[in-house]
Amino acid sequence: MVTNNMDINYTTCSYVFFTFITIFLLQRLLTSSTRRGTPPGPRALPILGHMHLLRSSLPRSLQALSQTYGPLMNIRIGSLQVLVVSDSDTAKQILKTHDPDFASKFVFGPRHFNVYKGAEFFNAPYGPYWRFMKKLCMTKLFAGHQLDRFVGIREEETLALLSSLVEKSRNGEACDLGLEFTALTTKILSKMVMGKRCRQNSNLPIEIRKIVSDIMACATRLGLMELFGPLRDLDVFGNGEKLRSSIWRYDELVEKILKDYEDGKSGNDGEKDKDIVDILLDTYNDPKAELKLTLNQIKFFILELFMASLDTTSAALQWTMTELINHQNIFTKIREEIKSILGNTHRLIKESDLQKLPYLQAAIKETLRLHPVGPLLRRECNRDMKINGYYVKSGTKIFINAYGIMRDPRTYKDPDKFVPERFLVAEENTERKMGYYYQQYMLELKGQDVNYLAFGSGRRGCLGASHASLVLSLTIGSLVQCFDWTVKGDEEKFKIKLPTGFSASGTAGGSSLMCSPKLYFDPFG
Repeated sequence: MVTNNMDINYTTCSYVFFTFITIFLLQRLLTSSTRRGTPPGPRALPILGHMHLLRSSLPRSLQALSQTYGPLMNIRIGSLQVLVVSDSDTAKQILKTHDPDFASKFVFGPRHFNVYKGAEFFNAPYGPYWRFMKKLCMTKLFAGHQLDRFVGIREEETLALLSSLVEKSRNGEACDLGLEFTALTTKILSKMVMGKRCRQNSNLPIEIRKIVSDIMACATRLGLMELFGPLRDLDVFGNGEKLRSSIWRYDELVEKILKDYEDGKSGNDGEKDKDIVDILLDTYNDPKAELKLTLNQIKFFILELFMASLDTTSAALQWTMTELINHQNIFTKIREEIKSILGNTHRLIKESDLQKLPYLQAAIKETLRLHPVGPLLRRECNRDMKINGYYVKSGTKIFINAYGIMRDPRTYKDPDKFVPERFLVAEENTERKMGYYYQQYMLELKGQDVNYLAFGSGRRGCLGASHASLVLSLTIGSLVQCFDWTVKGDEEKFKIKLPTGFSASGTAGGSSLMCSPKLYFDPFG
């Protein structure tokens, strides 16, 4: 009897064992067959995915992995499964050839804590609302004529920055250029968006900056939780509630601003005085508009503008000054170029001079190549298709490694060196040629060349590239023209840190740019 029971148990165990083996082999067979034709990638760990292969510099880590697994590879960061594009040929297929099929962005962040959920534009799916707002941006909000209206704001705030620095120079004080640039970009954007209200309340840009900074800080902390799928819906550390509270604070502020605008409408407001809030409210009240905007969409669009612009423009300014202070020979060349176009006129450069300064433009472009403010471009596939011979399913998330593409040695000689000359045309610098160069510069900033993706490319390229270029060129040109700079402390140069995370371009000299301005040309003298 005991023997019979042992035989039965043995037979049962053997059956179960072979059943599991069969299921396992079938799963492997099915998995391998379904994965056949998909892009390659390294072996992933449970839960962590490929996080063990990624250093703190994510763009550079992905660039290194692409050397082994190719220009289109599968990567999993926690629960985030993405395809990573690492060369310009593959990027061209996504950003140019099949642009409409990759015109959506995937959202990486805590959407369920956003009180404006579903009202986004910058991360909206490619559809009627996104196309309507894109058209509004291109024809009214950020069109050339509208940017021309804001020239006074940009020049006024640049003069205010120079005045502060002149005083510091005369007092022998050091300054944190990072903080100065943050204040500059906040004031410029605030006056562009809601200039009428800023004239009534000079502290409004500071209030907005504080709230937007709180929102971005909470969103960043929550974004890290997204890497671990089951935790994304849990507010483990209370950051979700903090985010929601910060957004409601913003809502209360902007609600009052919009009401003030509506109450103050006279019907006789000059077209030339319209700011961005004016244009948005005109569209909201237009019965003939192609699409009816909601107030939540307007509120969130304004918030998105601040979140997308403030830190990126400030970071680009910081990186440019870092490279110029670290490369005094290039700094001097820009100053000499400014002198050459001003001649004997004793004045500060203006926006109208910028197209005559190709070396300044080349230095800015080279900075953005080395230090893109958006090193990883996000896209999402809208339909099943083939890229590089691999199957890419609808809904697949894509990272385009702009950082890696712009440091590709097959495209750029000595890609890690700061060499503005690589972007200069080897022709005589007549005024006509310089004007032509400036036009080419603007086209390239907008992503026409997939080897250069400082502001993205395609339908989802940066809408503010022209404005950012004007702020960068005018600010950097003025600081070079007016001051010599020395790094505070024992170091002769700022230390360069690699980019980290999914966005932002890293840091220069730690968390601040402490340096001392020495007056070279008095713009007020």
